[in-house]
Amino acid sequence: MNSKKQEAIKATYFSIIGNAALAIIKGITGVFGNSYALIADAIESTTDVFSSALVLLGIRYSTKPADENHPYGHGKAEPLITFAVVGFLLISATIIAYESIVNIQTPHKIPEKYTLIVLGIIVITKELFYRFVSKKGDETKSTSLKADAWHHRSDAITSLMAFLGISIAIFMGKGYETADDWAALLASGFIVYNAYLIFRPALGEIMDEHVYDDFTDDIRKIANEVPGAINIEKCFVRKAGLFFHVDLHLIVNGEISVTKGHSIAHDLKEQLQENFPEIVDVLIHVEPNDDFRKIT
Repeated sequence: MNSKKQEAIKATYFSIIGNAALAIIKGITGVFGNSYALIADAIESTTDVFSSALVLLGIRYSTKPADENHPYGHGKAEPLITFAVVGFLLISATIIAYESIVNIQTPHKIPEKYTLIVLGIIVITKELFYRFVSKKGDETKSTSLKADAWHHRSDAITSLMAFLGISIAIFMGKGYETADDWAALLASGFIVYNAYLIFRPALGEIMDEHVYDDFTDDIRKIANEVPGAINIEKCFVRKAGLFFHVDLHLIVNGEISVTKGHSIAHDLKEQLQENFPEIVDVLIHVEPNDDFRKIT
């Protein structure tokens, strides 16, 4: 469990440093290269730095062990942080859209050609960032880290839109000076859409939505291999931060002793946590099989 936390934290530091460096590069290039699309891109990267810092805070807090006031741990803090990250995305999209509209109505110079080179490098870099952080999010099962990855993807999309807009402005010439502003405006729409993609799974996690059919199937397969376990009647999985809580009803022979039934349940719990280290706790309710449920 601690290794997952460390992997998530390293990926978040990677995001913070990368976003800070790119924000500076975009801002300087945008100002001197007469491109608001690049300046808008720099604004988004700046908000990304703060959102990544929030993700780091969320991961550190959500992985704190259970205590007297939080018997199920602090994992629910992570999707709450994800909501904050979505807020940052929406704020940056609003700022970009507003400034784009203002700039469309304001005459300005055509962007410099070298801005295209910078943008091309940024698009490739941010897509690589997205793939790296997204992979770490999948490995650690971190909702907020996946949200952070989508920040990189939205940044890549914004930069790609800027690249297209500036290309039109440069190669089409006079009368197309606002093409990069229109590109920035279009990019703000993509950012809002990405915000929804991030928000939806985080909301499902907060609401304990059942989206783990494959996981429960794997749990049933392991149960079938435990001596004395006849079947699993119910199996519920809920996510809390980087970890999972499992509640299940284990069917055993109704003629065995309570002690034996408890032992089988204990064996099943050990097998599940051995095969899935991300399972932090398993609550097992032992029931007799149907042949022994008759009331006497």
